[in-house]
Amino acid sequence: MALFSERNAKKQLDAEASKVHRQDLEALLDRQRAIEEKVKGSGKLGRFSADIKLMFSMIRDYWYGNYRSVPWKTIAAVAGALLYVLNPLDFIPDIILAFGFLDDAGVVALCLKLVESDLHRYAAWKEHQEAQAETETDVTR
Repeated sequence: MALFSERNAKKQLDAEASKVHRQDLEALLDRQRAIEEKVKGSGKLGRFSADIKLMFSMIRDYWYGNYRSVPWKTIAAVAGALLYVLNPLDFIPDIILAFGFLDDAGVVALCLKLVESDLHRYAAWKEHQEAQAETETDVTR
């Protein structure tokens, strides 16, 4: 039996996502730097660095009302996964060498799998917004 299975990841993700409320998003955004530092310092989680930045970007745009074309279930799952990563005493405590970030990586990977289409739509929207802003800047010069 695997130390941390997809079933365990789903259970952990569901537990965290069910605790997320809209007012928790601001607190999560305030802790972005801490989560990104933890991810950067972990071999297992490091490969998700770009995805985690995109997740934070989507939550930030949702929080500020810039992007609402995403179901709350997706926002809650993303926030739950990020909160799980921040928790040092989760299913497998982070202080256990070589295995401590295994569960965090599993929860993030499962979350990405579950919200993949919503995250892709958000990334396309974000790219369009940035291109549009760049065009407007060029026009005003």
